[in-house]
Amino acid sequence: MLRVLFFLYFWLIVAPVFILATILTALTVIVGCMLGGEKFFAYYPGMLWSKLACCLALCPVKVRGRDHLVKNQSYIFVSNHQSAIDIFLLYGYLGVPVKWMMKAGLIKIPLVGAACRAAGFIFVDNSTPQAAKRSIAEAKRRLINGASLIAFPEGSRSKDGKISRFRKGPFQIAIDQHLPIVPITLNGPFKVMPRGTINVFPHRMEIVIHPPVFLDESAFSGMKDLQHLADEVKGIIASALQS
Repeated sequence: MLRVLFFLYFWLIVAPVFILATILTALTVIVGCMLGGEKFFAYYPGMLWSKLACCLALCPVKVRGRDHLVKNQSYIFVSNHQSAIDIFLLYGYLGVPVKWMMKAGLIKIPLVGAACRAAGFIFVDNSTPQAAKRSIAEAKRRLINGASLIAFPEGSRSKDGKISRFRKGPFQIAIDQHLPIVPITLNGPFKVMPRGTINVFPHRMEIVIHPPVFLDESAFSGMKDLQHLADEVKGIIASALQS
């Protein structure tokens, strides 16, 4: 009975409110950034929109480890990718303004894609090695002004809630820009909205912010060392992953 009631609540109330909020948020971001307020409008409207989405979905959120972060320090945040809900969870509750690395295909979403471009987010194109290099170069350019970057090194959402192999791109950026990597474990989003469905199920969600990993750039001599770093960070994230 509760499932039926939530289903009706979600599609009759949550969905219309969320669509309206998305349109208003996207327009606010586009106009605000066009007027020169990227630093503010690229983060705060999206942060409020994301919190609204989690609240409407009746999904309480817990954050652990925020004390590991230092104010005004730039980071490369890397997280496991369980669900489409991950974006709302991190954007709403991480508490740090970030630039996102996201799939190039997302730019096609009406208004949302334009808002993300206006906000300076990086669309990752892995169709060719040359396109991937251009995406990494764009990410480095966006980090010049002291911003932080967040990426899902798995590249796509998990099919079973487990963590798959990490790609090396975000780690190369961290080395080149001399920035610490912050591993993040997300628990709960897979149970809220598993891959392959558009239905949402209320469930507790958690962000675990691990201590930053500070890099010694001289220790990395090639792709093999870079993959070893990616595997180490993946292990840190997996250590706090709940089944």
